[in-house]
Amino acid sequence: MNNNFSDDAILKIGSVIAIQGRTISILVDKNKNTSELFFNGQILKNVAVGSYIEIKKGFTSIIGKVDGEELSEDKIFNPPTDYHYLDKNHRILRVSISGYINDKYKFIGGIKEMPLIGDEVFILTEKKLHLIHNLLKTKTALSISIATTDIEEIPIDFPIDGLFNSHIAIFGNTGSGKSNTLVSLYTALFANLDVYVNFRNACRFLFFDFNGEFSSPTILSQAKKVYHLSTANNMGDKIPILQKEFMDIETLSILFEATEKTQRPFLSRTLNLYNKVITSDDILSYFQNILKQIIEKTLSMANKDIAYKLLDYIEEILSTLIGDTSSSLSLRNDISFHSGAQTFYLIDTKTYFNNDSSKIYETNIYKAVDQITTIDNFTNCSTLQKYYLFLLIQLSYDLINYKTQLDHILPVINRFKSRYREIEKVFNITDGVFLWSDSNIVVLNLFDVNIEMRKIIPLLMAKYVYRQHKIDFNAKSLSIIIDEAHNILSKNSFRETEDWKDYRLETFEEIIKEGRKFGVFITIASQRPNDISETIISQAHNYFIHQLINQRDLQMIGNAVSYIDKLTEESIPTLPVGTCIFSGIATAMPVKLHIKELPDDKKPRSNTIKFADSIGDEFTF
Repeated sequence: MNNNFSDDAILKIGSVIAIQGRTISILVDKNKNTSELFFNGQILKNVAVGSYIEIKKGFTSIIGKVDGEELSEDKIFNPPTDYHYLDKNHRILRVSISGYINDKYKFIGGIKEMPLIGDEVFILTEKKLHLIHNLLKTKTALSISIATTDIEEIPIDFPIDGLFNSHIAIFGNTGSGKSNTLVSLYTALFANLDVYVNFRNACRFLFFDFNGEFSSPTILSQAKKVYHLSTANNMGDKIPILQKEFMDIETLSILFEATEKTQRPFLSRTLNLYNKVITSDDILSYFQNILKQIIEKTLSMANKDIAYKLLDYIEEILSTLIGDTSSSLSLRNDISFHSGAQTFYLIDTKTYFNNDSSKIYETNIYKAVDQITTIDNFTNCSTLQKYYLFLLIQLSYDLINYKTQLDHILPVINRFKSRYREIEKVFNITDGVFLWSDSNIVVLNLFDVNIEMRKIIPLLMAKYVYRQHKIDFNAKSLSIIIDEAHNILSKNSFRETEDWKDYRLETFEEIIKEGRKFGVFITIASQRPNDISETIISQAHNYFIHQLINQRDLQMIGNAVSYIDKLTEESIPTLPVGTCIFSGIATAMPVKLHIKELPDDKKPRSNTIKFADSIGDEFTF
């Protein structure tokens, strides 16, 4: 009992003198203005801005955080004698209530009751500091330890359940330690869960790596599977994707940015025709008959402009399947169009097709269809190349029947033609191999991928794995991790149409809003939070906020992150490298943390280059 009184005497720093809403004013005893106190063989840091204190109200311990301090001067000063000096300055602390310690000796965030004027105030012992910074619900909870508190340097254990089964946002300027935080989190997670037999089957992780920072064998996990993608050449890896998933109207609309009302229905009609032909008993005959019908109708047309466009499409189809025709037998050198008669005719015999349509069968272009002599001419084409031919066929059908306007459809066909070879460089359309066959941790390295495909690949793959996971969901988890998230979650992109940008954002917004119930969780890291959709930022559950200087980024954090108090928000621009504010549902209050630096072999490749390392240590005069 005497020890308790002795301890209280040492730890007591003052008393409550004013209460204004959540703000408490504390008068500090004059003999407690030193920077440190010696207690039970330990050196305790004295109270300062950012530290925590305990207010004892009867048997209740109320925990507060020091937001500021000031000096107050006595208004009445009457020393007993002229030679007697009195210190008339008083140190006043401004404290906000953070929570309380309940009867089970657990810290609970929030306000249960307020202190009274005159209540005594104490410095927290190391035991109580550990208590209020303990994020684990139970002693047996799975956890990782990658950080310490910034002021007290107390190790922090993050709960795996409560952090990783939530949406996580990591923000910070370049060089602030953002990538180190992201890699530290998942390196520790994989190291802790890898000992469980069912980890590979029950938990899947997909990383989008825009700068090639996570592709080294020692980073994150040695068991990961890395796809080094490239649109510059055919030397890169290819992402395996099932044929039925790839040849889907949703996928095709994403790949080629089809508009909702005109281009997407056109792609859908083409897909139906494509599936009808390739699943028929005699693909070659079916395909030949389609081409012959189009040629007959084209050479019977009176509209010269449309007819010549159709002949261009037919010639492109035939050239793809039978190769370039020789100069002695050009596909169109035996026919011409007579403007007066408004019909095609055979040049040699001057036979007008509107008088004798049977002569169409004698034309070079009609007879060329029969040069597609084997099924190999068709099946040797890649899946996308075949679909492109059907786009031209479907467009021909629609133009012949006046069902479409060319200006509306040509943009999506041109996009298809310019992109499909690049898409084939990064995707392997298959019926066997699956994305997760080799590992449950997959990294898509997008460093050598062009700007257009950098937006398309993450959107397509996120939608693909999300849809598959919903179908196969059975107490399993899927985590999608997006580094440099502003590349694909930007709301201010000018490289795409408004319709497609809305579709891209709505896709990720759907995943982050609805995915939790299916065990799907998103982690985003970005140096430009203001450029990311407010919906996505506000739906995150836990935040790691490193140094941010831009005023718009700070405003976005203030508006979207309701967990952060004013004092914490004001400290963000001055955070040192590696230090961040952790806030969210996994913690009762915002905590300033220092994330431990990873070993050199496990660090992401994001360090700032040094000129001294580049030029070496030799010099000349």
